[in-house]
Amino acid sequence: MAKLVYSMITSLDGYAEAAEGGLGTGAEDPEVHTFINDLFRPLGTYLYGRRMYETMVYWETAHAEPDQPPHILQYARDWQAAEKVVYSTTLESVSSAKTRIERTFDPDAVRRLKAEAEADLSVDGPTLAAQAIAAGLVDEYHLFITTSVVGGGKRFFPDGVRLDLDLVEERAFDSGLVYARYRTR
Repeated sequence: MAKLVYSMITSLDGYAEAAEGGLGTGAEDPEVHTFINDLFRPLGTYLYGRRMYETMVYWETAHAEPDQPPHILQYARDWQAAEKVVYSTTLESVSSAKTRIERTFDPDAVRRLKAEAEADLSVDGPTLAAQAIAAGLVDEYHLFITTSVVGGGKRFFPDGVRLDLDLVEERAFDSGLVYARYRTR
């Protein structure tokens, strides 16, 4: 059975989306980006909400922009190779290959997808991830923690959910960003 991974950049105070903009520095560092590339290259499917998909679809054409560094070109190739499922009631069409729209998030359908998948899956975006977490579908949490406290926004973890996790990996980068991987018990 494939694992479902939830991963995002998060502020030091636990926000995956700041109320007033950026989450701080660190993620744009080539060392961090290369690490993320290597970590997520094996993923076979990304599960997105509409807003996250509209952000990530950049990678469909990023390779065509001039003077892209190798780590950006590699991430674009990896993203293009993966399947994408976009959960949206409003999105009428997609603008990337290997992408389909689902109108509702169905936990049983995601369980089947995990059971049938040959590679791990990722759920991206705090709103969609909250649904997967509440349904008990997330197997691992990968946090990329910046050095900033932003004071508000959308939290990485949803309110009202208790999780007891095991820390299985951690790494600090020269940029100050910290990676922490947790597994559900």
